[in-house]
Amino acid sequence: MRVVLSMSPHPRPVTRRRLLIGGGTAALAGAAALGGVEAEVLPGKAWLYHHLGRDGADGVLPDVEPAPVTAGAFDSAARGRQVGWALARPTGVPTAGLPLVLALHGRGQDHTSAFRPDRMGLDRYLADAVRRGVPPFAIASVDGDATYWHDRADGDRAETMLVDEFLPLLAAGHGLATDRIALVGWSMGGVGVLHLATALGPDRVAAVAALSPALWHRYDETAPGAYDDAADFRRVGVMGRQDELDRIAVRVDCGKGDPFYATTRDYVAGFAAGREPAGGFGLGDHDSGYWRRMVPGVLRFLGEGLASQ
Repeated sequence: MRVVLSMSPHPRPVTRRRLLIGGGTAALAGAAALGGVEAEVLPGKAWLYHHLGRDGADGVLPDVEPAPVTAGAFDSAARGRQVGWALARPTGVPTAGLPLVLALHGRGQDHTSAFRPDRMGLDRYLADAVRRGVPPFAIASVDGDATYWHDRADGDRAETMLVDEFLPLLAAGHGLATDRIALVGWSMGGVGVLHLATALGPDRVAAVAALSPALWHRYDETAPGAYDDAADFRRVGVMGRQDELDRIAVRVDCGKGDPFYATTRDYVAGFAAGREPAGGFGLGDHDSGYWRRMVPGVLRFLGEGLASQ
């Protein structure tokens, strides 16, 4: 039997696992492979879950008129380049003082991913959430490239861009309330929002939701380019810092077929008793279909978190 390895955007080193392949019939081999996946000893877990139908159903975009999206670009001194951005605001809601959810995209994506119907479709989910009674808010996204949403040694300072440039732009140019915001991100953006919430603290962040966050225990496990070096990983890593999110509403979701399931499970387990994040683990892979399935619950969680501040 030939095992095809997953081409995850954040692969783990294969050296950390052992490939256990037994003989016998195809049915027995498949059962043995599934057992290995459940024990987290096989590489290619996401690939195998997908082909065994263990991902669950993809999220379906709501059949509603999407929230209007405004898009633009600005010259970022912090990043040394022009960055694109997009902003969705629910129809019929006054924009002055409207609360804000900042959405951080995954690696290989850009600011359009938050609202593209083949990606997250957040403009449609936002319209549907408000229609169903979720307290209204705006959603803004911006380009982060592959920075992992923190300031880098090469001078590309994505975190500084978010805090010192993008949030003021949204406040001054669009009248949004940015004093205390909520955060949502997936994959690279998932670990990005956990870091940003940790860095800003409860005075600036009311709620944070991380979908399939790209988490690692050690620097030598990380994807190439995710961090400058081991010191950078220690500086911005979120493992072991869960107590710094006290007084922030936290939600974490991850599929059991996701390459980051084990580390995300460990991260969630690191919260103190009584402070366990909302969300959870179920069928799902590291893809937009799973994330869209989680979005309705995530937006309700964030809207209620912002409304309770």
